[in-house]
Amino acid sequence: MPHARFEQRVGGLLAKADVRINGARPWDIQVHDPRLYARLLGQGSLGLGESYMDGWWDAESLDGLIHHLLEARLDEHVHSAGEVWDALRARLLNLQSPDRAVEVARRHYDLGNDLYRAMLGKRLVYSCGYWRQAQDLDQAQEAKLDLVCRKLQLKSGMRVLDIGCGWGEALKFAAERYGVSGVGVTISQEQAEFARELCAGLPIDIRLQDYRELDEPFDAAFSLGMFEHVGVKNYRTYFEVVRRCLPADGLFLLHTIGTNRSVHRTDPWIARYIFPNSMLPSVAQIAHAVEGLFVMEDWHNFGTDYDRTLQAWRANVERAWPALDGQYDERFRRMWRYYLAASMATFRSRRSQLWQVALSPRGVPGGYIAAR
Repeated sequence: MPHARFEQRVGGLLAKADVRINGARPWDIQVHDPRLYARLLGQGSLGLGESYMDGWWDAESLDGLIHHLLEARLDEHVHSAGEVWDALRARLLNLQSPDRAVEVARRHYDLGNDLYRAMLGKRLVYSCGYWRQAQDLDQAQEAKLDLVCRKLQLKSGMRVLDIGCGWGEALKFAAERYGVSGVGVTISQEQAEFARELCAGLPIDIRLQDYRELDEPFDAAFSLGMFEHVGVKNYRTYFEVVRRCLPADGLFLLHTIGTNRSVHRTDPWIARYIFPNSMLPSVAQIAHAVEGLFVMEDWHNFGTDYDRTLQAWRANVERAWPALDGQYDERFRRMWRYYLAASMATFRSRRSQLWQVALSPRGVPGGYIAAR
């Protein structure tokens, strides 16, 4: 029987990751549909995520299971034909062109502020918190925002640019705590409307605008969790935009997820269901893009904090599902659970990093002292 043959092959692969089919441990996979085995062998990571959404399997510890698979590098052993096409498409096309860039806003960031309000906590900050001294998510996010401001050496009266401002929390924090004015740009209609309300009464201008259109002076600039949507074909343009907006003594703080190897696309399941046309940068890709434009003053990696941030987001959204009942069906809930769990696993396995990179156009005279 084909199911039995495919089950044997999948079982052998899972054994390399210390995962058992229908085992008793939290990270063991519980199979509900025997068609799963052929789907995994034929579709790789896309089939794993889609079959979970379809209810074909479960695991008591979803993040634990995926962590085991990543630690064993099983994703390097099973690929689908679609991945070859995705890789070729990413190399041939600019998937993050101005026309394509709005797709991620429409499909992800415009899902509904109610979902993000429930998940992200007191502050709608959709990026990694800084847990060095924090005891909970809200403290971690406030610590991260303050860390950004301290790294930029913000002072009252400065004019600051936020590229990919989200719901406006970072600019609001900087204006209230450090006395700055600022401009935030986003391509999400939902985020822009919320940010304008949030920052009402503060010297903050929220614009629905592509970053490539920026050409005006600022004293400092930052970008939190937006660079993952820029794409390698646009990295140089991105940093050229930042450079033309900063004075010689300005500072730029890039906060981005990163990966250990240079790639041109993201995981196929993430691309289809969560972040279309996204990709994670490598150290080499960032370094190549800033060469001749900036001095790299500081490179801070606190990627393990993202695992803890994601766990807090998951706890929040799981508590909130009953209140969100009717707005998101069961397949969406399973998709969101898989997204958060898979993200935890990538940071836990150190396959993904979280970098804050401080850049200056000409180098800080006497040296830059990095805040921690």
